[in-house]
Amino acid sequence: MGRTRVVVAEDEALIRLDLVEMLTELGYQVVGEATNGQQAVELTRTLEPDLVFMDVAMPVRDGLSAAEEIVVERLAPVVLVTAFSQQDTVSRAAEAGVMGYLVKPFSRSDLAPAAEMALARWAQLSGLTDRVDDLGARLAARSAVDEAKSLIQQHRGVSESEAFAELRRQAMDNRVTLAEMAARLLAHGQEMPG
Repeated sequence: MGRTRVVVAEDEALIRLDLVEMLTELGYQVVGEATNGQQAVELTRTLEPDLVFMDVAMPVRDGLSAAEEIVVERLAPVVLVTAFSQQDTVSRAAEAGVMGYLVKPFSRSDLAPAAEMALARWAQLSGLTDRVDDLGARLAARSAVDEAKSLIQQHRGVSESEAFAELRRQAMDNRVTLAEMAARLLAHGQEMPG
């Protein structure tokens, strides 16, 4: 597996250069540098990094709103790097889905733990999100199958088990899943084939 790919978003050139240098010395690959929040979002979409280090106070677009967009789109985990340690800023960062928080001034030894924690939390969140998506799809499929069975029962005057057998037969004949056959039947509704 290759090195962790990072985008750094910081409007102050000296701090950005220091951050890039420290990350590189720690073995991270800095693939992009942004000087404002909007540019950070665009670079993250384009470069698909593993991690984003982002300042809060930047021109054009602040880091918190940029971080929120990056997280909502599930592009990459974000570690905020900021001079602000007030509770309000920390709370807003948590609400935005930020995975890590570093207060300036920071040292090189602060970066790796923040990065690794953010990557680990992101992996956990991604796994849970994928599982929720899968369960949602399975629930929707189950619901469609149940509705299709009910439709068959109503149209044919058969029992639930006979309706299920009919749905299964139609799915096999059409070489599709039960859920796909159910969706087809539900789409036809009252014009269900006899």
